[in-house]
Formats: sequence, structure tokens, C-alpha cells
Amino acid sequence: MSDFLTLGIRPELNQILINNGYFHPTPIQEQSIPILLKEKDVIAQAQTGTGKTLAFILPMIQRVDTEKTRIQGLIIAPTRELAIQITTEVKKLTDHVDEVNVLSVYGGQDVEAQIHKLKTAVHLVIGTPGRLLDHMRRGTIDLSQVSMLVLDEADQMLHMGFLTEVEAVIQATPINRQTLLFSATMPAQIQSLALNYMQDPEKIQIKTPQITLKEIRQRVVETTDRTKQSILCSIIDQYRPYLAIIFCRTKRRVSKLNEALQGLGYDSDELHGDLSQAKREDVMKRFREGQIQLLVATDVAARGLDVEGVTHVFNYDIPHDVESYIHRIGRTGRAGEKGLALTLVSPKDKNYLEMIEKGIQLKIEKRKPPTRRH
Repeated sequence: MSDFLTLGIRPELNQILINNGYFHPTPIQEQSIPILLKEKDVIAQAQTGTGKTLAFILPMIQRVDTEKTRIQGLIIAPTRELAIQITTEVKKLTDHVDEVNVLSVYGGQDVEAQIHKLKTAVHLVIGTPGRLLDHMRRGTIDLSQVSMLVLDEADQMLHMGFLTEVEAVIQATPINRQTLLFSATMPAQIQSLALNYMQDPEKIQIKTPQITLKEIRQRVVETTDRTKQSILCSIIDQYRPYLAIIFCRTKRRVSKLNEALQGLGYDSDELHGDLSQAKREDVMKRFREGQIQLLVATDVAARGLDVEGVTHVFNYDIPHDVESYIHRIGRTGRAGEKGLALTLVSPKDKNYLEMIEKGIQLKIEKRKPPTRRH
């Protein structure tokens, strides 16, 4: 099994990956990173959940010249959610890389704050087509030095009617830039977009294995924010997991929930980015040895987490993208065992649930919340 160093990633960046729980590249990363480091254009057909974000952000971070103050890398994403998700991934890596400055620009944010930030040295920009165009019209963004351009989820941009805006943004970048196009499907219009704006691109196609999902029984339990905690406890009491990971959206929510569970007498502990390495290792050791049954964690902390015998995954907070959902539930049902993934869904989460069901091409069975045994 290869590692990131053999793909050409620098040792210091590789160490940051290890610290974030990334040890081995996924097939899309293995195939694209060496090509991207050679500065070639790439068309990659890959589903969400294949690790494509890391495939393009690693070469970009590695190639940024911090001596230059202009924007060198631009990632165009169809939705605000995806832009935020990519930015989070980038910042996890660049927070430890000296002087690589990142900015996300999307609707719903304070434009003035963005304009102020754009006046400083920004190296990588992640944005949605509409807001990027808005900055171009105002003359507040300069894309004339962009050497790396990524179109992420290009088919989604097509479905949402953004192709004209995307083309206008592309035309503001230099003709000799490197262009990377990632798309789950390749409709004719996306192919013609590639033809018009890419130079002799290498094509990569990744088949997404559905096996992990097949080995996992998935259920949705409807709840409200007010009753969520007590319903989770009822579920734990009903299913009596041998080892379970409970996912929350933020570090704060992880700590709060873990404190509540411990207060109710459950064998739980927390795992998130604010813990020292020694504390993280101690928590993981106790979880692996079955001294704690419940591990309350954030997505970031659980990346690369491979524990034998995880029988249940509980999504206390629904993930906001398909990739995170697949990563989370893939922590159970390993080694031929059937795992169970339960997601708590409140009325405001309905859109996320529909997006996940569409992404995994499965209608998840709904269950009534169990009644609490006292």
C-alpha cells in the first residue's frame, strides 16, 4: 500500500496528513496527485466519498509560492456547503504550513469583509460562481495570476444552471493555467466545457465501491432538537452497542454531549482536534480495548480511524455532505460483520437527508424513536 510520500508529497505536508489521520491515499488520490504535480490538466470522474478533495488540494498547497502575494489557486464549487467543506479541508492542512493564506467567497457572507481580505496576500480562493462573478464585476478580485484552477462537481454546476458564470470566471484566468475538472457524471456540456478550456487533459475514472454500504444496515430516527439527547440515550439502551462512535458536528457539541452521557453513567469519552496527541492516543487505546463503549467524535478526529469491532455508528448531528456520511458509517461493518448506522434527523435536516439518499442511491428506512426505559 503506497503512502503520500511516494506520490511526491513533501515530508512536512505528509506529516500534517498523518496528524490529521490520513495515512494512505485513496485510488483517486493515488492516480491524480502525481499527474497534478507535473502541472498537467486532469479530468477526473469520481463520486463523492472517494477522497477527491484531498486529491486536488494537496498539489495546490504544495505548489503555492508564498513569496508571491497574488491568488495562485482557484477552486470553484457549486454550493456554499461544498465551498465551506473544501475550505475546512484546506485550512486543516494550511494552518500548519507557513504563510499559505486561504479565503472562501460565497453568498450569504459579508461582502465587505471579503473585499478587505482580498486586499491582503491571498494565495488560494474557494468560491461559488455567483459570488466570484460579483467580485469580478466590482473589480475586487484579480485572477490574472491563477496558475491552478479546479472545477469541483462540474455536473452539479450544470444542473444548477451555473455554466455561463463558470465560463466567465474561467475566462478571467490565464490561458496557460493548469485546469482540473472533477465530476461524478460526464454530460455532453461538461465534455464540451473540458474541450474548450483544457489542454490535452489526462482522464481518470474511479469506480466507487458500494461494498461498505452493503455491509451496513442504515436507519433514520426522527427527532427534534429538544428531544435529541434523550432519544439517543433510548437508542443506546435499546441496541446496547459493543463499541459505538457517536458523531457531532462541532468540538463544542462533542464535549457537551460526552459530559451529559458521562453524567448519566455511560462509558463514554470524546475525540476532537483540541485534544493533545497524548490524550487522543489514550482515548483511542481505551476505546480499542473496550474500556469505553461510546466514542463521541467530530468528523476530523475520526478520519483514518480504524477500530476492529465497531458495531454501531450514531449520527447525533446529520452530516452536511454525502462524503462525510459515507466516511462516518464506513467505520462500522468491517471484516464481513454487519454494522448498524443510525442517523437522528430533525425537521430542519430534511434537505440533508434527501441529499444523502440521492448520493448513496438508497432510501434509508425510517424508525420511530424508542420509548425511554427508566
